[in-house]
Amino acid sequence: MINSLRPSGRQSVPLPPERQPSDGVPAPRSGDAARPTRPGAPSSASGAKPAKQRDAFFDNAKYLAIVLVAMGHAWEPLRDGSRAATALYMLVYAFHMPAFIIISGYFSRSFDMRPDRLRRLVTGVVVPYVVFEVAYSLFKRWGDDDPSHAISLLDPWFLTWFLIALFIWRMTTPIWKMIRWPLPVALGVAALASVSPDIGDDLDLQRVLQFLPFFVLGLCLKPEHFRLVRRKSVRIAAVPVFLFAGAFSYWAATRMNSAWFFHRDAAQELGTPWWAGIVMTLALFGCSLVLVACFFSWVPGRQMWFTTLGSGTLYGYLLHGFVVKAAGFYGWYDDFPILHKPVGEILVTVIAAVLVTLLCTAPVRRVFRCVMEPEMKWAFRQDPAQAARERSKTKA
Repeated sequence: MINSLRPSGRQSVPLPPERQPSDGVPAPRSGDAARPTRPGAPSSASGAKPAKQRDAFFDNAKYLAIVLVAMGHAWEPLRDGSRAATALYMLVYAFHMPAFIIISGYFSRSFDMRPDRLRRLVTGVVVPYVVFEVAYSLFKRWGDDDPSHAISLLDPWFLTWFLIALFIWRMTTPIWKMIRWPLPVALGVAALASVSPDIGDDLDLQRVLQFLPFFVLGLCLKPEHFRLVRRKSVRIAAVPVFLFAGAFSYWAATRMNSAWFFHRDAAQELGTPWWAGIVMTLALFGCSLVLVACFFSWVPGRQMWFTTLGSGTLYGYLLHGFVVKAAGFYGWYDDFPILHKPVGEILVTVIAAVLVTLLCTAPVRRVFRCVMEPEMKWAFRQDPAQAARERSKTKA
């Protein structure tokens, strides 16, 4: 399936390039086995390629993860007055971004320095990063009345850290595929980052390095690993695991610094001894991995009403942040005291889920595709290999 992972002694035909969706995660291939075609449909034997099909499981997982991201942001202003909101916040932050990053790593396995893949990385990750980093910075200067806020591409603000992290992770993919023990090395890098406050804020490298093991884990996974966690026995076992995690989060809500789940600070910056960074890196990785497995076990593998929204999660991710920040800038939570009561917390949760769902829909994607998935053919030289493939198609 992935040509770059085949043993060097075997010769195989290179796979044709596939278009990468806006979230930087290539669409899943339809599978290694040949799929039956509809009567009258062109077959691969006749020279035409069968249409690739996305895997509903991964689209469902991405959509559900991005809904949890939006909910977590909506709960943040409620934490001061609600222990339950704080507990839910900590529970969700323990696994929602790790799950999304693992999926990103899983579908980065075939990445190499081929020109067409580098172009997709630029247009699907770098360009949105530049556009939204500038847009968010301007929005803060205007909405928060903060003219001193600098526009800097070296210091990601709010949500844009994930884009620069994805760029760095993707560019280092060939290295992780080459070394013998990639995951232990990535965990070592993350642990060292957690005890190195001098790393600073440039490119949000603390988060890039501390979240790195989840991306590398995704690179190491195979389809059978996802089938393993989706067994019925795992789904049943996930219920008591999540109940215990929820109870522990409620206990820890008043005892633990939730900043550990952001992975953006060294241990010394959180007021703990340096060795706590190493312990927490390993402990949080283990806890997050268990919760991610439980989350994946509950993700439906069939087509659902929200499956198609999974290909537009980057739109929902980047756009909902403007509403989240507007709520803080303009004091919406303070204007409506009911939001700090249980019924208000439920209302906020529902609004966040509906909002991010709408932002993942096709009409919104059509409007913002020019900055999220620009073609930019004018900016690149034509790849000779791609030109040869196009000439072959024309002759066929």
